[in-house]
Amino acid sequence: METKHIRNFSIIAHVDHGKSTLADRILEFTGTVKERDMTEQFLDQMDIERERGITIKAQAVRINYKADDGITYEFNLIDTPGHVDFSYEVSRSLQACEGALLVVDASQGVEAQTVAHAFLAADSGLELVPVINKIDLPASDPERVKKEIEEVIGIGAEDAILASAKEGIGTKEVLEAIVKKVPHPRGSSDARLKALIFDSWFDSYQGVVMLIRVFEGKIKTGMKIQLMSTGKTYEVKKLGIFSPRAIEVGEISTGEVGFVTAAIKEISEAKVGETITDALRSTDTPLSGFRVMKPMVFSGLYPIDPGDYEKLRDALR
Repeated sequence: METKHIRNFSIIAHVDHGKSTLADRILEFTGTVKERDMTEQFLDQMDIERERGITIKAQAVRINYKADDGITYEFNLIDTPGHVDFSYEVSRSLQACEGALLVVDASQGVEAQTVAHAFLAADSGLELVPVINKIDLPASDPERVKKEIEEVIGIGAEDAILASAKEGIGTKEVLEAIVKKVPHPRGSSDARLKALIFDSWFDSYQGVVMLIRVFEGKIKTGMKIQLMSTGKTYEVKKLGIFSPRAIEVGEISTGEVGFVTAAIKEISEAKVGETITDALRSTDTPLSGFRVMKPMVFSGLYPIDPGDYEKLRDALR
């Protein structure tokens, strides 16, 4: 896919303003998920996310959308945490994008997390597309919310998209706005590899799975890669995309988003914000903004049988 036909975007919103529901409608409208396979809050795969209605893990879904101009675009929807405690994770996910849908509740208006994440997006240089959601509610007041967006966040909202994710209103307008307003990725696929890890988790069969955005060059199965903060090298075992189920691919090129496995055994070796490069032809400068994450939750755990301490420690790791 040519980079001019790629759009990488996120959805940012205050908790319960309809972010996950809008993502569901986009997946449905584009046929990425068949109606019979659809579950409410599809991108929220963790049980606690469904239970609380919040998004904790960033998810990256590739969507093919044939626009009104007749061109089929590759959308990468990078779903970010909605809660302010996850600001570093949000900032890394936003760094993987060129634009963001700013979703605001038509009755509640602009709230604290909306402002915090909007400023994070603006600091990352993203194009913000305002979407006023829940216009079907009796208490909705889109004109008031437009003024709030302009006064509090400081972006034009006259052309804000009026939507009801629950009712499926405005979904097509949102998709067309992504095509027209979100910039396409920059960078050359012939350059030295430079890719960002914006999420990672441990899989007992494959080791660490890393969600990445390629900014320069391309990453291929079997190539030797280097993690720039540690200098450690690995061989790429598997590459793939989520659409929304995992699909293996041979390479991920400039502007694209996907996942990588490289038989990495410790999650601590693939930190969020880390830069991946080609071990044999490395880039000179890593991507900016990397830092070691601070834990947000602390818990004291101990086994009933002291002899199980080593097993508990290994399991937690």
